Amino acid sequence: MAPPLLLLQDTKLTFGGTPLLEGAELSVSAGERVGLVGRNGSGKSTLLKIAAGLVVADSGARFVQPGATVRYLPQEPDLSGFETTLAYVEAGMGPGDAEYRAQYLLSELGLTGTEHPANLSGGEARRAALARVLAPEPDILLLDEPTNHLDLPAIEWLEAEIASLRSALVLISHDRRFLQDLTRATVWLDRGRTRRMERGFAFFEEWRDQVLEEEERDQQKLARKIVAEEHWMRYGVTARRKRNVRRVGELAALRTQYREHRGAVGTISVTATEADVSGKLVMEAEHISKAYGDRVIVRDLSIRIQRGDRIGIVGPNGAGKTTLLKMLTGELAPDSGKAKMGTNIEMATLDQRRAALDPNRSVRETLTDGRGDQVFVGGNPRHVIGYMKDFLFTPEQAGTAVSRLSGGERGRLLLACALAQASNLMVLDEPTNDLDLETLDLLEEMIDDYAGTVLLVSHDRDFLDRTVTATIAYEGDGNWAVYAGGYSDMVAQRGHGVKARAAAAAASPPKAAPAGATQAVPPAASSPASRRKLSFKEKHALEQLPKKVAQLESDVKRLNNTLHTPNFYTRDPAGFQKATAELTRVQAELAAAEEQWLELEMLREEIGG
Repeated sequence: MAPPLLLLQDTKLTFGGTPLLEGAELSVSAGERVGLVGRNGSGKSTLLKIAAGLVVADSGARFVQPGATVRYLPQEPDLSGFETTLAYVEAGMGPGDAEYRAQYLLSELGLTGTEHPANLSGGEARRAALARVLAPEPDILLLDEPTNHLDLPAIEWLEAEIASLRSALVLISHDRRFLQDLTRATVWLDRGRTRRMERGFAFFEEWRDQVLEEEERDQQKLARKIVAEEHWMRYGVTARRKRNVRRVGELAALRTQYREHRGAVGTISVTATEADVSGKLVMEAEHISKAYGDRVIVRDLSIRIQRGDRIGIVGPNGAGKTTLLKMLTGELAPDSGKAKMGTNIEMATLDQRRAALDPNRSVRETLTDGRGDQVFVGGNPRHVIGYMKDFLFTPEQAGTAVSRLSGGERGRLLLACALAQASNLMVLDEPTNDLDLETLDLLEEMIDDYAGTVLLVSHDRDFLDRTVTATIAYEGDGNWAVYAGGYSDMVAQRGHGVKARAAAAAASPPKAAPAGATQAVPPAASSPASRRKLSFKEKHALEQLPKKVAQLESDVKRLNNTLHTPNFYTRDPAGFQKATAELTRVQAELAAAEEQWLELEMLREEIGG
């Protein structure tokens, strides 16, 4: 076996008195492709930083083969100190590296190389950082969530690019398909320790379940042995009234072993609260179109969605997936055509922007809406601590501000809020963001068991394959087509996956539709959008508009409550008229603010998210 290029042995690290790593190990030989997996908060990113030499462990050994080049991709890259993205990428290259790769990779990732780092969006900064670590073709690539902020075309391009390299790879990702396609060995970090399997991620979950079952059996055997020893201590050798010192010591050791065992992290309890059954027809769109200026977002789309359908919406960043979702659900009116909802629809939504979460509120206040210790799940009260535990929050986190939660914790909190609502229509916009693999499993099971209808937007190919029965795909120039099945079924029917907007196919898509759905899609023509940056005024508006919208929604609610006060009109006709006029004004202002935010959000997506 070839000697390792990188080796971590008996790595230990403690944060704030709590052990994070307790003897973790990692070995990477030339050309190996290793997936590093584990629950959110298990220490994967920290272990990768130790491997990269950015964090020093409390104890343990780190060895890197002399002369081996290592490149590390962090979750939040720092581009400060560079004038352009090209300068940033070139700074990561060595004397013998091919200079052309810097510009080539930036171009492939949708950047020109002339961008100033201070003006980059999160997605653009991520793409520049990817170009920096890939350009030198290093001996070892350490990648922490490389698909974050990337759309489907970029993810598929990145997968092909990494596969073509000869570099050894250590990969952290929540994208199952990405892990399955690129890994040949799997390291599982669990409760501070690592276990290794010499097979790719495709075999991981079966192996993990076997390990946990064996561990549970061992704990049960240990418990039975302790009971037997305690029985001997009480009743053994009673005539002599003596105790075997060695067995007394062994019993104490067994008790300590049982007490100090760290069980596996619990599983999230994901159950959607279902409302009464909706009508058979959930929503129908007839020849709907939407444009912002000269840019067409949706062109002449007709579709019928029936009860029980699971519909996925896919496309590159800036295609208008969220806008299409809002039009189908009646939140945004089309410029032409008509969209209508069916009868008895109760809708629950999960917003990719996490806009529903107030960063200044605590977890308890978010779940209870600031009213006591009860959270209403489908109209029935539950104590907030019990409901928090269903989503892997500890009682101590009840008073923690939302702003202090990790991305995964915010995702679980938003999921908890959405699933508490009684619904028969679930609208999920990027629900997989920041969720670990175990939580994704349970979310998939929830969708499968859900009796209502599901609409979801996602860049996760495996998640789409496991959950949807039909896929609405962007075809270019505002055209959308409906395909039966998940993402892989769509690829089989159209012959390719989602392509970047500038490279959208110019021909009309093949006819494909799920049962009960109809569509009308004219021939598409490619129309690459000119790139520009958000101005300071636009950035400021994009940050402030959600707060303004929330305030206006609060004002609408307050005015509606006022107008519904018993005998208000009889007691104060002038006040009633004044409140009515005020409500009309606020509703108009709210609609204008929402429209402005949508335009800016579409522009932000188009620039690169």
